[in-house]
Amino acid sequence: MPSYQPWTQGYHPYNRPAPVNGLAIASLVLGVLCCLPGVGLVLGLVAIRQIRRRGERGTGLAVGGSVLSGAGLALWVLLLATGAAGQVWHDVEEGARHGTARSLAKGECFDAPGGVLGGDAYDVEEVPCAGAHDGEVFASFRLPGGAYPGDDSVSGTADERCRGLGDGYAMDGWALPPDVDVYYLTPTGDGWASGDREVVCAFGAADEDGELTGSLRNDETVLDADQVAYLKAAHVLNAALDTAPEEKYVEDDLAGHKAWAGRVAAALGEQARMLRAHDWPAASRGPAGALAADLEEARAQWAKAARAGDADAFYASYEAAFDLIDPSRAVTVRGALGLATTPPAARSEEGSDTGMQV
Repeated sequence: MPSYQPWTQGYHPYNRPAPVNGLAIASLVLGVLCCLPGVGLVLGLVAIRQIRRRGERGTGLAVGGSVLSGAGLALWVLLLATGAAGQVWHDVEEGARHGTARSLAKGECFDAPGGVLGGDAYDVEEVPCAGAHDGEVFASFRLPGGAYPGDDSVSGTADERCRGLGDGYAMDGWALPPDVDVYYLTPTGDGWASGDREVVCAFGAADEDGELTGSLRNDETVLDADQVAYLKAAHVLNAALDTAPEEKYVEDDLAGHKAWAGRVAAALGEQARMLRAHDWPAASRGPAGALAADLEEARAQWAKAARAGDADAFYASYEAAFDLIDPSRAVTVRGALGLATTPPAARSEEGSDTGMQV
């Protein structure tokens, strides 16, 4: 019986092709994506050595991956050396935050898509404030974290905060054109999910077809120390007046109106104290003193309204109290200080949507 030499390895009826080196594949993938060029280059060089030693396939993949990864690595080194990498990342961040809306800073002006300050806005164009423009940024703030509270909640917070911050940028409300309103840019639900919490507050024309021309800024960077001192004192009273009850008629909320009158009386006393405490220039010293005296008289009437026993008694004191804070009484001191002397017309509380989402 014939004998045969046993097989020393598994038998296959056809020749098995050499395997492709896995590191060569990984090197090519990283070289194409250019995400980890240093790793791709190392893997490619190691793969070439393994292919030669093991007789595997994939030399072209390893060489291609090494070349692409090397080029990518050289590009990143160049960007880091020139500081361009930071700018690239900044541009990526801005793109994720819907264009240039978030890059606007306090005091900068912009044009909105279609000239409309409302609805969804994914990009705004910065323009010089000296020329015609749709809006002027006067403040910004961040909303707290957590789940997205909804469009109505975000818009409500933005409206309240932005209107309060406007006085800090345009301190002299008399200098604001009558057709100016407060607008705001808020994050969308999608933007919120990616970390956007910023609200941008801006002035814009109340008329949808209107535009602004020139900066509306008048704060410590524009005004002198005497003007700022007067306006800070005036804001004390304005803030108290803004806390009026929602109920229009005293009969519907006597307690609320009496509490409001008490706050106004306290503000008038503080405003008079601030006016007397400041060292005014000679030309404005007399008018400032006269205004402080008027404010003290008004304070007494508002305090009387705060103690009213019924609605009729409140109205009797309130009418006299309101006459004593008529804006015309401040014209003389304003003129002496070089501030606007034309009282602003009463602005309507109703209007179009003043919110923009970005």
